Amino acid sequence: MLVYGMKLLDFLVLIIFGILGQLGCWGLMIGGQAVTTLDNTLIIHAIGAPFVFALVSFVYFKKFKYTSPLITAIAFVAIVILMDFFIVSLIINQNFDMFLSPIGTWIPFVLIFTSTYLTGLIVKK
Repeated sequence: MLVYGMKLLDFLVLIIFGILGQLGCWGLMIGGQAVTTLDNTLIIHAIGAPFVFALVSFVYFKKFKYTSPLITAIAFVAIVILMDFFIVSLIINQNFDMFLSPIGTWIPFVLIFTSTYLTGLIVKK
């Protein structure tokens, strides 16, 4: 038992879905930077990230729903923050400047949380 009585496999499914959402967001960033400026890419990411996580959340809640919408939203945002911190900031950028940008991090974090939470509420009804 890990979180709230979750089994290890249930926990891993939650983590995998969070990682899939983050990979989708990274895809937006990589694709955006290939065709436009960083400023435009950050706007695309801020708009697209909640849609990526709404889709990931929809599938998660339809097929698995091991956690409540609130716990899922917290877990997904925590995964995104941790991956941005350890992989993007420490390994790729080798600095933490991205966390100074509201449009680059904080706004997408809030929108990811909100879209995951609302998707969970809608699917559970």
